[in-house]
Order: sequence, then C-alpha cells, then structure tokens
Amino acid sequence: MLHLVLLSAILLLMEFLVTVLPWVQIILSIILTATILLQQTGAGVGGAFGGGDDSIRYTRRGMEKVLFYLSIIVAILFALSAFAMIILRA
Repeated sequence: MLHLVLLSAILLLMEFLVTVLPWVQIILSIILTATILLQQTGAGVGGAFGGGDDSIRYTRRGMEKVLFYLSIIVAILFALSAFAMIILRA
C-alpha cells in the first residue's frame, strides 16, 4: 500500500516538473541573456571582428563581478534544467 502511495507521489511530481520546467527554462534564459548583455567588455564591437586589444587586463569589481558570477550560476542552472527535461521526457 505504501509503495503505491509513493509511486503515485513520484508520478505526480514528474508531471508537475514536466509542466513547470519549460517556464523555468524561459525565465532562466531571459535572466542569462540580461546578465550577459549587461556585462561590460573592454574590447567593444571591434573585438567581435578581431580588432580587440588583448594586452589590456582588468579585474572585475562591484556590480560587474556580481553579474559575472550570476551569469555562471544561471548558465549552470539552465543546463541542469535542460538535462532534467531530457531525462523526464524519456
């Protein structure tokens, strides 16, 4: 009897995750995009075409450091949610 209750609880949780996980991925992708776009780069637009000066190095401080670490954390969460969605759909 207890096994059936646990099995039904697990199935309900999986159905809930399949319903909620796409919305979580959308929110994470918006946050990830915003944190990446808000970060300052020393190269500017020229760096995209090979015109950046690689000799200048600087230390991230303040809000830039927070955005840097936040983008890493959100990227990891996004990847984990994508893997969870693959596993749940299988």
